[in-house]
Amino acid sequence: MTSTGETPLRVGVFGLLGSGNLGNDGSLEAVLGYLRAAHPKAVVDALCGGPEVVATRYRIPATRLHWYRGEYRTASRAGAIAGKGLGKLVDVVRTAAWVRRHDVVIVPGMGVLEATLPLRPWGFPYALFLLCASGRLFGTRVALVGVGAAPIGDRATRALVRWSARLATYRSYRDAQSRAALREMGVDTTRDEVYPDLAFALPTPRDGRIPCSEPAGELGQAPSNTPGPVCVGVMDFHGGNDDRARAEEIHRRYLDGITRFVRALVEDGRPVRLLTGDACDAPVVTAILDAVDSPLVTATEAGSLAELMKETAAADTVVATRYHNLICALKVGTPTLALSYAAKSDALMDRMGLGAYCHSAREVDADRLLQQFRALERRSAELRRTLAERNLVAARQLDHQFRALTRAVFRTNDHTHNHTHAHAHAHAVREAP
Repeated sequence: MTSTGETPLRVGVFGLLGSGNLGNDGSLEAVLGYLRAAHPKAVVDALCGGPEVVATRYRIPATRLHWYRGEYRTASRAGAIAGKGLGKLVDVVRTAAWVRRHDVVIVPGMGVLEATLPLRPWGFPYALFLLCASGRLFGTRVALVGVGAAPIGDRATRALVRWSARLATYRSYRDAQSRAALREMGVDTTRDEVYPDLAFALPTPRDGRIPCSEPAGELGQAPSNTPGPVCVGVMDFHGGNDDRARAEEIHRRYLDGITRFVRALVEDGRPVRLLTGDACDAPVVTAILDAVDSPLVTATEAGSLAELMKETAAADTVVATRYHNLICALKVGTPTLALSYAAKSDALMDRMGLGAYCHSAREVDADRLLQQFRALERRSAELRRTLAERNLVAARQLDHQFRALTRAVFRTNDHTHNHTHAHAHAHAVREAP
């Protein structure tokens, strides 16, 4: 189904895109692929965190999300505090003007309704509220597509998230926990659906190891007698929004546990490839390389989820923290152990049949992690088959997701300048068990 009318449909994409987080950009890439296939005549632009990156990489016009460029830096001086305050007022006008120019605005995936990492209410939650309120005011249909949500302790953040969700035209979630969290916040989720993360809609790289294509030996052994490489995805992890008081303690424990685990792999003669998912993770990589100091440990500077998928496809096994590092490994069918920092990671692993292989990122125990890792490798061949099956299911579910989105917000009887507000939600297929 494509848009009709003499004037092309105007579609905006919104979020912390192009800001260094590969998962966010992967969700954008999946939505752009859908738009180009299903609505090729649509005119697309972005309101985002890194407009230069988005414009260059995805070839769409992009506008900076915040008027004040230091929005996500801590403001301690009077000038910075005043700049942030003024920016909040300016952004009301900027966001409203941008939204008004569009027929549809899509928020592609991301954990926009959660605070599992440190987050201030007047940063992105406020920006999202301005978007959804402007959409309601001007009749622009705002779609929160495959987003993540979680219980929020801070009252101001929770209120902004709740009202953003209520004001949106369409909502779908990347896991059942997200939908339940919104319901607990007082949002009617009766007609909201759950689908796999949007990143599962991205094409799988052709090079690297193809899942289940190589002959395996005995159950649980790698295809060859020589142990292969292990990808270890690391993160600049300091706990969540409610862990600020002990953030440094959590970070030290996490870094120490990961470092000890990598050292143990090296002592077994295993090549280790360190992965990241955000630009802020680089210091963790440096710390591990300095501490282990072995030619067996290398690091990648992947610039996209496609590059991360190539890395994880070439590995025997993956151990990863960031949510989209996990997705990349699972999507290419590599047995994976999650260093879980939020319920979304546990839900993802359970969906893909690896729910038994989760380890708390807040309490990394290198010895127990190594035991879990060895147990995972013993079941490698079996788990590769499971992942291949679950990936086929995910692909079918995401096809339903995009069809539901088209029915809900790209109605063919609308002309592009007719901004009648839509209340319809998709009655798509429910999440498969």
